Order: sequence, then structure tokens, then C-alpha cells
Amino acid sequence: MKPIREQIQEKPWLGWALFILTVVVVFLLGLLASSVMERRAEAVFAYTPKVKHAPTEPRNEVWGQNFPKEYQSYIKTKDTTFASKYNGSAMIDMLEVDPRLVVLWAGYGFAKDYNQGRGHMHAIDDIQRTLRTGAPSADSKSPMPNTCWTCKSPDVPRLMAEMGPAEFYKGSWDEKGAEVMNNIGCADCHDSETMNLKITRPALVEAFERTGKDINDASHQEMRSLVCAQCHVEYYFNKKTHPGVPYLTLPWDKGMSVEAMEEYYDNIEFSDWTHQLSRAPMLKAQHPGYEVYLTGVHAKRGVSCADCHMPYKSEGGIKFTDHHIQSPLNNVANSCQVCHREETTSLVADVYERQDRIIENRDKLEELIVHMHVEAKKAWDLGANEAQMKDILMDIRHAQWRWDYAAASHGGSFHSPVETSRVIATGITVAQEGRIKLARVLADLGHNEPVPYPDITTKAKAQAYIGLPMKKLKDEKKEFLNTIVPKWKEEAKNREAGYITSMK
Repeated sequence: MKPIREQIQEKPWLGWALFILTVVVVFLLGLLASSVMERRAEAVFAYTPKVKHAPTEPRNEVWGQNFPKEYQSYIKTKDTTFASKYNGSAMIDMLEVDPRLVVLWAGYGFAKDYNQGRGHMHAIDDIQRTLRTGAPSADSKSPMPNTCWTCKSPDVPRLMAEMGPAEFYKGSWDEKGAEVMNNIGCADCHDSETMNLKITRPALVEAFERTGKDINDASHQEMRSLVCAQCHVEYYFNKKTHPGVPYLTLPWDKGMSVEAMEEYYDNIEFSDWTHQLSRAPMLKAQHPGYEVYLTGVHAKRGVSCADCHMPYKSEGGIKFTDHHIQSPLNNVANSCQVCHREETTSLVADVYERQDRIIENRDKLEELIVHMHVEAKKAWDLGANEAQMKDILMDIRHAQWRWDYAAASHGGSFHSPVETSRVIATGITVAQEGRIKLARVLADLGHNEPVPYPDITTKAKAQAYIGLPMKKLKDEKKEFLNTIVPKWKEEAKNREAGYITSMK
């Protein structure tokens, strides 16, 4: 082959072609370099702090000035339009959907009001409005303790830093109403200096310590679940370690399974309330989402909560975590399909199939437990004594604990369908055995016929059956929302003025 120089001499146009090709390549490389520099400058601009604030700054909009992309995605948690087959982001009156719940929680606040939770930006409004927190006024206190604020706001770590956890937990729920006004957000999970993930609720740290673990040893990937586990766990108000203080505690000392926590509660003779009909010492599962998640395949594969509920996204060449915390079913492409190559319709159908099968059995367990409460009440009415009822009451307690554990785990039928099915199955077994014992007691008391199942086909009928004065409760809450809450908001506005220190 002839040298390039000779080829160009013979074909002058070849030199021009090489020249033009060189110019095009240089031009394209220049565009690439310019794009890289532009994206780098954009990233630097986006993450250069624009305001200084205190480490415990509770206002998410202030953090948002330094991290606008994360904040802009976070405010989408206010959206309530997404609905799946079961629940979604809209507020749903679960007592209307399933009136049996009223009877299961007779004598407890959840019988008054239980709504499907909305996004994090609604946390304060929802807890203020629920009938469970009562209607505190000038001459009365809320029936709920301050501890109920723990998972609702970044004002909580601020107050705990000022006064300590035990002091924060003291008193009734309304006492800190004007202090807790910012919705769940940045300071709940992040260190203000490094932006590293941070545990701000002491109950989780203390639970690790009691089991011989140091939460500071957790990896970054583990922290992407543990910051969620600050709140999405089972807990109770422990009044023994700090006398007179409902100290928030996680019952993990014997393990994190439904049986281990049941044993823990039984050993310390703890109950959340005494059932109004059956007189059983009841347990109310909170939301053991983290414990159930750990038993599922995603946890075993190292998938964190944030991987599915807060997947990474890119805008303008910048990769960041999407803080629109939501159901993966509303974001299948960025959550599920990162790993699973099936079509969206197929993936969603798989989720619904798991939910359908588990809820079918869960509903059967609900019905059995309602029977138990009603039949136990009949036994008491006929003159049953404590000795006759002791084992039966424990069966009621254990059966409903298993039902509630499965129902309150929020996504358990997807996170861990095998474990959730097992828990429900053991609950059905306990309930059936308890009903056999009840039948024997009723027979001994001269009652050999089925106890009629109450007409609880609607929420109103169920609440009337257990004797709840709903109109009075609603009127009191309305007055509270129209008078006291506006005062709280004004106090908070005045207190927060001037918190920000602008950077020079």
C-alpha cells in the first residue's frame, strides 16, 4: 500500500476529507467537554450551600434551599391521587371499608377513627385531625401522650436535643402542639453538616444496644432501611424504665418475630388496653414493616427500603435520590424494572395476586376474632368466672395480635408474603382453638346455641354496637381544629422567624 502522502498527492480531495473529518472530531470533542463542564458546574451550583441553619433545623423548605432537587421531589408526597387495588396515597376511611375493625378495637382509640395514611407532607395535619388524639381544650387534656408525636416531625429531634427524650415523652399530646408543626422531612434522617444518613430517634438505637449491637456499625445500604425503621416498626409505651413516662420502646429483646415479641409482652404482662366486650388484655400492633421486610426475599438480596420507595433518578446530568416517597407501584420503571425485566402490567398483577390471597385469609381471621369477642361477652354476661376465661382471653389476645401484626405491617403481603401468610395461619389456629374452649364454657353455663353475630355491616352500625358517641367526638374535634390549632400555628410562626442565617 502506498504511503498516505503519495495517496493525497494522487487524490487531492482525500486531504480535504481528512481535514474536514479532523475538524468534525475536534468539534464533537469540544461539545463533549463543554457538556461535562456544564454538568459539573450545575452540580457544584446545586450543592453549594446557600443558607446556614442549625443542626436541628426542622423546616424542610430551609433545607430545600441547599438541596432543591431533593426538596422538589419531596413536596410531591403531598399528592394524594395515586390509588392501587388496596390503598394508595389518598386518605381512606378504613373503618368504612371494614367495619369489623370497630369491634376488634372496641374500647381503644382506633375504634373511633382509623384512616389510611397519606404522604409525609400530611403528617401533622393528619395527627391533628384524627379522633384518636381527642380534642384538648382549656379545661381538658388529650387522652394521648406526647410520645405520639415521636414519628411525625423533625421538630422532635430538635426538642429531644433541647430537653432529652424522657422529658419530651412526658405529658399529654396537646402540650407540645405548638412546638411540633413541621412535617416529616430532612432533619429526621440526615446530618446537617455531612448529609450522611442519621438515626434521630433513640428508641431504635436503644433496641440495638439491648441486643448487643451498635447501630453505628451499619453500612450505608443498611442505613437506607434503618432510617425508615426509626418509625416503621413495632413499639410500645414503656412506663417501667422511666416511672410515669410513656417511654417509646421497641420490643426486640427476645427477637423480631411475631412470636418473640408476643413472648416479650406476655412476660412483662403488658397490654395496650382491655377489650370492651371480651375483657381480654389486648395488644395493638403499630406498624412492624421493618421486621416483616427483614424476613422477605428483597432484604435477603440486600435491597433496601429506599431502593424501591426512593429510587435514584437523574435530572440535568445530576443523579440523586428521589424523595417522593411512595408506593413502587406508582413508579415501576425506576423501582421494580431496575431489576425485573417483566412488563409493568405483569409486575403489578403479581403484587395484586399476593395481596388477594393473603387478604382473603386475613379477613377470615378477622371474622373469627369478632366471634370470639362477642362469645366471650356472652360468657361473662352468663356469669363466667376468671378461672374459666383465663386461657380463652389469652387466645383472643394472641389471635388478634397475629392478625394485627399482619394487617399493620404496611406492605407485608408483598415484602414477605410467606411470613405474612404463616402469621395469619397461626392466628386462625389459635382463634379456632379459643372458640372451642368458649363453646365448652358456654355449655357449662347452660348456653348450647350459637351466639348471634352482630349487625356490623357499616361503620356506623359497628360504632353504635359498641356504644361510641360519635357525634360528640366529632363536634369536639371540630371545635379544637377551629380554635386551638390556629393558635398553635401562630405560635410556631412567631418562634421560627429569624432562624435562617444567610451565607455571605
